[in-house]
Amino acid sequence: MSNIDFIFEEKAADIGNFLVGRLLPFRQKRNIGPFVFIDHMGPAHMTADENLDVSPHPHIGLSTLTFLFEGAVAHKDSLGNDIVIKPGAVNWMTAGKGVVHSERTPDYLRTVDKTMHGLQIWIALPKHLENMEPNFVHIEAKDLPVWQEDNLDFKLIAGEFEDKKSGVPVYSRLYMIEIKANETQTVHLKDRLYGESGLYILEGSIKHQDTEFGEKQILITKDAHLCEFEISAGSTVYLFGGEPFPEERFIYWNFVSSSRETIEEAKLKWQAHEFPKVPGETDFVPLPVDSFKKS
Repeated sequence: MSNIDFIFEEKAADIGNFLVGRLLPFRQKRNIGPFVFIDHMGPAHMTADENLDVSPHPHIGLSTLTFLFEGAVAHKDSLGNDIVIKPGAVNWMTAGKGVVHSERTPDYLRTVDKTMHGLQIWIALPKHLENMEPNFVHIEAKDLPVWQEDNLDFKLIAGEFEDKKSGVPVYSRLYMIEIKANETQTVHLKDRLYGESGLYILEGSIKHQDTEFGEKQILITKDAHLCEFEISAGSTVYLFGGEPFPEERFIYWNFVSSSRETIEEAKLKWQAHEFPKVPGETDFVPLPVDSFKKS
């Protein structure tokens, strides 16, 4: 990958039963194109009495993308959706003016040993759509575009790349691409990407200008058009990025907006129990006193 701007090794944090590596944002870089938040969940190996139970919590001003490698998550939201996310599928929830959802271990896995592993991603909405009506789309793994180039397997998880387009209904020009290498070779993407670009190494390694980068590292380029690197056999990497927005984005807890005032209004609304409810859920997560925020 040419013209590398930042190299950032993920820092892990314990969140309940999970080891979560926060990949984005970090001090030097707050977003990559419209991507404002990327977490690597696990892999977490849980016993029969350990389960994921994330109670109903709100979002505004973004779309969330959940992509699992192992395990399953039962998603329920205030729009009435109730679905189990399985490996390879894409859950795409657009919060817009406000949505609430819960994430739990499905009933059929709650009494057995299991593993949870995946990525959770937040993508900011364009300013004129930040207050849009919320919606939800689930795309099965078999419906994502896949292709081969030399001995590389590609999958377009979201967005568009050349003549290919994912069925995930994104709201700005972006891409999230999986690349799996069957043998060690050079990946040529020069002049094929657009906007800002990041590369996350899930497993294996890549090499650029005689420097090797391993698992759980994120590399960010200054210019997406200059992207070329050697990937080792058996490696899996994810390319993500796109056209950045002209306005700054602020983050507080689960709220994303180009307006600080909108975030303050969302905080008050959540505290007053004025967000829509998730059918069948009664838990309430208090507004955190100390939340990550961009100021």
